[in-house]
Amino acid sequence: MAGLTLRNVGKRYGALSIIQGLNLDIHDGEFLVLVGPSGCGKSTLLRMIAGLEDITDGTISISDKVVNDLPASKRELSMVFQSYALYPHMTVRKNLAFGLQNFKMSKAEVERRVAEAARILQIEPLMDRKPRQLSGGQKQRVAIGRAIVREPKLFLFDEPLSNLDAELRVQMRAELASLYARLGTTMIYVTHDQVEAMTMASRIVVLRSGKIEQVGTPQELYTRPQNLFVAGFIGSPKINMLKAGVLREGASTRVRVEGWPEFAIADLPTTDTQLTLCVRPGALLVGAGTIRTEATVRLVEYLGNETLMHMVLPTGQTVLVSDSGKITYRQGDTVTIGFELEAIHYFDASGQRVEPTGERV
Repeated sequence: MAGLTLRNVGKRYGALSIIQGLNLDIHDGEFLVLVGPSGCGKSTLLRMIAGLEDITDGTISISDKVVNDLPASKRELSMVFQSYALYPHMTVRKNLAFGLQNFKMSKAEVERRVAEAARILQIEPLMDRKPRQLSGGQKQRVAIGRAIVREPKLFLFDEPLSNLDAELRVQMRAELASLYARLGTTMIYVTHDQVEAMTMASRIVVLRSGKIEQVGTPQELYTRPQNLFVAGFIGSPKINMLKAGVLREGASTRVRVEGWPEFAIADLPTTDTQLTLCVRPGALLVGAGTIRTEATVRLVEYLGNETLMHMVLPTGQTVLVSDSGKITYRQGDTVTIGFELEAIHYFDASGQRVEPTGERV
């Protein structure tokens, strides 16, 4: 296994900056997920770690050894790509063995590693098939098997599940998590799907425009997003964002959200008079909550264990309400919705998180 250290890492293509002064410590044996919207630089960063892209600035160290000038073949890592990249004329067995044979490894050692990878991934019955005889999920297992046989110190995954259908993605997420538990090898996983990030990661790095917005466990990012971008990106369904004004009168701090009753809070460490309040859809309560207002049902989406309701406030703004109960409301119904003060996330005018000081009122 291996830890990884990135110090002031940058990547430019001419005047275009892709990665900007990035610093990150990846712990030995952790499952780290790089997540962010398309074009944020996550795949470029992974390729730089792999040695497939040169870095413009900074240093990359694996196990405390700087590898900036070390070719990919010498970095003791394996990478699984979005495309399966299997040799169509070779059987699964030969696909798994091919890279090892190029290293002039002994036949016995090649057979041992191939057999072990097949056992771990439960693909023994597929060993004599060719890629055209495999399903998408089976092809992805073989692609992962080619990485496993190298017995690397570090695994890199570049959106490996994006070509699979929804059911297979769920299955493969569970299999990758199980693989990580068995191997305990450091894994770095790139995805734009925050559900994949939340379900598999020991820590998540949220990227935007080549910069780190926040690093933390899935729970930390969900319960304490440090800025509006992270609050809006992490969590499904998306968080509700409400514009609010702050009125300070002596020791009293009051918050006015258009369409909702005014309420008092403990003081906030900001002089801004305009804030954004965020409330998760599951924290908006039908017929309950300390702070309440009326809303009109615009759309009801029944999702099985969860019902998602699109509600229109008196101001015309739409909010999402998630409820696990049996919902009998229909389009056009008027209902009361509310929230508790403890459910609110506060963000200042610059989009950064602020916390009420002292006791909540």
